[in-house]
Amino acid sequence: MAEAVVSFLVERVGDFIIQEGRSLSGVRDQVERAHTDLLFIKGFLKDADAKRRDSEAIRIFVAKIRDAAYDLEDVIEAFVLKVDSKRKGGIKNVLKRLGCIFVELVRRHKIGSEIGVITITISDLKQNLQTYGIKEIRDSSTSLQLCEGQQLLRRTYTHVIDRNVVGLEDSVHELVGHLVKEEHRHRVVSIIGMGGSGKTTIAKQVYHHKEVTDHFDCLAWVCISQQYQVRDVLERIYVKLLCPTKEERDEIAKLKDDEIPGRLSRLQNERKCLIVLDDIWKRETWDFLKAAFECDEDSKSRILLTTRNEQVASHADENGFHHRPPPLTESESWKLFEKIAMSGRKAGIDAEVYTKMEELGKEMVHHCRGLPLAVIVLAGLLARKNTIKDWVTIRENVGVYISRGFGRQEEEHAYVSWVLALSYEDLPYHLKPCFLYLGHFPEDYEINVKILTKLWIAEGFISLTKQRQSSGETMEDVAYNWLNELVERCVIQVAERSSTFENIKTCRMHDLLRDLCLWKAEEENFLQLVKGSHKNEAMHPVSSSSSMGKIRRLAIYLDENDDKLVPSREERGGQLRSLLYFGPNDYNWFPKRKELIPSMFKDFKLLRALMIEGMNDGEVKIELPREIGNMVHLKFLSLRRSNIKSFPPFLGNLICLQTLDFCVADNDMFIPNVICKMNKLRHLYLPWSYRARGKLQLSTLGDLQTLYSVSIGYCDLNDIAKLGNLRKLSIRLSSSQSKNLEKILDAAGCVLNGIRSLRLYNDVGMESGAEVSQIVARCGQIYKLKLFGPTLELPKEFHSYSNLTKLLLSP
Repeated sequence: MAEAVVSFLVERVGDFIIQEGRSLSGVRDQVERAHTDLLFIKGFLKDADAKRRDSEAIRIFVAKIRDAAYDLEDVIEAFVLKVDSKRKGGIKNVLKRLGCIFVELVRRHKIGSEIGVITITISDLKQNLQTYGIKEIRDSSTSLQLCEGQQLLRRTYTHVIDRNVVGLEDSVHELVGHLVKEEHRHRVVSIIGMGGSGKTTIAKQVYHHKEVTDHFDCLAWVCISQQYQVRDVLERIYVKLLCPTKEERDEIAKLKDDEIPGRLSRLQNERKCLIVLDDIWKRETWDFLKAAFECDEDSKSRILLTTRNEQVASHADENGFHHRPPPLTESESWKLFEKIAMSGRKAGIDAEVYTKMEELGKEMVHHCRGLPLAVIVLAGLLARKNTIKDWVTIRENVGVYISRGFGRQEEEHAYVSWVLALSYEDLPYHLKPCFLYLGHFPEDYEINVKILTKLWIAEGFISLTKQRQSSGETMEDVAYNWLNELVERCVIQVAERSSTFENIKTCRMHDLLRDLCLWKAEEENFLQLVKGSHKNEAMHPVSSSSSMGKIRRLAIYLDENDDKLVPSREERGGQLRSLLYFGPNDYNWFPKRKELIPSMFKDFKLLRALMIEGMNDGEVKIELPREIGNMVHLKFLSLRRSNIKSFPPFLGNLICLQTLDFCVADNDMFIPNVICKMNKLRHLYLPWSYRARGKLQLSTLGDLQTLYSVSIGYCDLNDIAKLGNLRKLSIRLSSSQSKNLEKILDAAGCVLNGIRSLRLYNDVGMESGAEVSQIVARCGQIYKLKLFGPTLELPKEFHSYSNLTKLLLSP
């Protein structure tokens, strides 16, 4: 991973030299020297990564290289930002600063000195490479430059784990019979097996089976895992079984904790319900939930649970039916492997090569011992290897990884860990930090792909080469392609796809792969998790902070009883880049004490990503502290659904922001005219309803791709003509604009014709119905259109909108 970090940072520093040469005046020579040394060191790090497992001295040495590279990036970015911020002030700012020019020179000299110290450190590390017996290894196979033919080949083999189902038919048939047939009266049916044995896949097949959906009146699926809250689990089950209206959901949310179990129990007596409890780890978990599942003896409702622990299944129902999925046979394992790794190859390669790949594949599949996850991950790895040499290399590494494992000592995982670790090691350097970043998210969490890719971009993981820029790809395109590559390699799973283009909307990680991710993240000091004292939860221990280096990323899993919302500066250091908060349930949360909130925004001067979503108890308005205005390196800020009191003017200091999600709970907020300062914004989400003094200026946001929501009353539609990269637009018609609308729309015609997703909210009524049609008429290339409120008619050209795949009309 050190190779991945340094490779990534070498690229970042190179970008600084090219793009910010003028701003590096006075330190450019030092930066270029450090960049050259890191390029040299990079060639040795593949060997260093391999050797550090067996040498504490090399492990420490590699950690020093990694931290020096990170420190160089930090100090260069701080220097460039300081120089640019002073330069952009113009002549007035220069005159204002004449009295303070000496202080300014001292500050710049201090940062320049820091760059000098880091440069010397890197040079010293370069000189010591030979001392540790580290050899240079040049490997072009990890290059980001891939030919178009290889990219097309990868797209042909796109696969998702649940689509590759082999050898489960007998298990599914048996389980369906025990759930629906009258002669089987088991209240609880359990699927028991180790991680990766296909428990969840089988349960999904059963859940969607026609006999099951025809037999039961209502069905609910919840994933329990090691992190859960009783109220949250039971409420989700109740909502899924009832399919309530919004008003009914609000009523359910107001129920007391001890009321929901009784209601669930009555519902299961009245109707035939199937409830799937996926991934229960401990008997205590069932004890916390069982009150909701106590039913009459003649109840026809059933529970299907999956667990790794047979004691859990027996504890839930000593007379229940237990099913253990058998391992795949050699034939089934090969069939599953063949579907993923060999599909489509026969027509494209020499028969002799294909036969040799078959021989090597069968040899490696044998080591998977019939475990579906191991077969799938191995196949996903080899699906991207197109030469016999590559396959032989993987085969030779099999023995090494079987003996090494990745930190899990349980015997049952000893023979699967090798293929998981191997799949990670095989990732090209640019995908490794992207994979490790997934460790921020809680177990079984459905990760929103759009949020994830924006976070990757904010962290600087995505850099555009000139080749990509010339091909018209945005950073968002590159990020999505990289995510798709992780899916194709079977290291992450697709949770949901869009209904239009089958694009991935959400993804998740199998818990064994998440264990690998967290183990690697801790080994590399990439990420630290801080977990609260959740009630009724079995938790992994908090990731140790004792590993070498500074903490740069924090994911904090909160509990309403926490008395601290963030580790102190002494505990975490001052180098934090990413801070993501996750509340104790799926939606809203609020801290135990309001006075703790300011600590979430203090002492984070190098922070690039801050996510605090759903902090809302429905009552307390949160006032953002002034300290947030000091986070000048911030590139991603999301306060979505949080109950924020106001949009403070000092947010205008955040001139590096790429994503600002201010879709907060307050629907009557005053927004000062400071967004125009954030000229690097790519995605802007404003509250549903807001006020402003005059019109908000948006014309400076030339990189903007997403704009939600434009209020006609407080934004100037003329500005849209200057947003040439805009692709997603949400407009709220809050006042009639018919006077100059035609002229304005004509001026913005090119931009509007590039819109791919359009939402229009007509709050005025029928008098603005024609305006809706006029706007839609200018957006001839849209793929998605959603219209809310009165519309007199759709434009005459509407039938020729050949790209349109999704249309929603709502009164």
